Amino acid sequence: MKKIPAVLVCDAKTGSLKIAGLTVLDRLVVSAHRAYCGPITIVSDATPRLARAEELQIETSSVPALPAFPDPVLLIDGGVLVEPSDLERVIEHGGQLAAANGSLLPVRVTTPKAGPVIVAHGLAVAIVNEVSARVAERKFWASLSSPADGLVDRFFNRPLGRLLSKLLVHTSVSPNQVSFVSIVIGVVSAWFFARGYFVLGALVFQFSAVIDCVDGELARVLFKQSRLGKWLDLAGDQVVHFCVFAALGIGVARTNSSVPATALGASAALGVLLSFAVIIRALRRPAARRSPLLNRLLEATANRDFSVLLLALAIFGRIDLFLWMAGIGIHIFWIALLLLLWGPAHRSISATVHHST
Repeated sequence: MKKIPAVLVCDAKTGSLKIAGLTVLDRLVVSAHRAYCGPITIVSDATPRLARAEELQIETSSVPALPAFPDPVLLIDGGVLVEPSDLERVIEHGGQLAAANGSLLPVRVTTPKAGPVIVAHGLAVAIVNEVSARVAERKFWASLSSPADGLVDRFFNRPLGRLLSKLLVHTSVSPNQVSFVSIVIGVVSAWFFARGYFVLGALVFQFSAVIDCVDGELARVLFKQSRLGKWLDLAGDQVVHFCVFAALGIGVARTNSSVPATALGASAALGVLLSFAVIIRALRRPAARRSPLLNRLLEATANRDFSVLLLALAIFGRIDLFLWMAGIGIHIFWIALLLLLWGPAHRSISATVHHST
C-alpha cells in the first residue's frame, strides 16, 4: 500500500489517557504506522511520552498548530481507539470513519470533496475524557478473541486469563515470556500424569491452557506481535501435547495393566509429531490458497478444549478412555489435514501437466 502522511491532533490531557497500559496518543501513532502512514505529525501543546512507538523506532514530529495540507493526509482530529485495518480502509477509499452504530469519528482523509463514510469493522471508539477512556478500555478487552477459541476458551480460559493480562500490561513481562511459562506448566502437568496423579495433572494442564490465552492478548494489546511469538506459541503447544500424551501412556500403564497404555501413549505422541510436520507444510502455503476447511483445522490446532474432557475423565477414573481417543483420533486429524493439503496441490499439478500436453 502507498504511504500517506498522517496528522494526529490530540491535546495533552486526552493523549495521556491510558488504554490497557498505553496512552491514547501512543496507540494512535502505532496504529497509523501499521496502516502504512508516514511521516507522522503530532499537533499538540505537550506531547506525552510515546513508549511503544519509541520501542518500535517510529519517527514522529511535533508542531504546535495544524499545518496546511497541499496533498491528502490521514487526519485524526481527536482521541480515538481504532484498529490499523480500519485506518487502511479509510485511506484506501479516501473517506471518513464511522463507528459500528454509524456515528462519525474524527478520522478522515483530507480531500477536496468529502469521501464516503467507512463503517469500522473492528472496535472504533471516540475518547474525549477519563470516563470515555474507561468505556473504551472495557470494550477493547471484550473485543479480544482468537479464531481458534472454542467454547472452553471463550467462556472459561480467556476470561480467567484476562485477569492476569490486565495486570501484566503494566509490567515489563513480554508475550514470549508468558508463552514459555505456559509451556513449562504444561510439561509439569505431564510429570504428574506420568506419576499417576491424573486429577492433579489435569488441573495443572487446565491452568496451562488458561495461561496460554494470555500471551496472544498481551501481544495484541501492546502491539508486540512477532513471527517468533507465533512460532513459539505453535511449537510450544506441540511440545506440551507430546509430553502429556506420552506421560498419560506411562501413567495409565502403571495403574491399569488391562489397557495397552504404552502403545496408545506412543501412538498419540507420534501423532503429535506427524501433525506438526503437516501443519508446518500447510502454513507455508498462502492462506488464500488454502481451503476454508483446511484453515479451520489449522486454527483448531491451537484449541485446548479437550482439557475439560481430560479433567472430567480423570475425576471419574476413566482416563484410559481419553488415551484411546488421543491414540486414534490424532492420526485421523493429521491424515485429514494431509488430504486437504494434498488434494488442491495434486489437482494443480495435474492441471499443469494436462495444459502442457
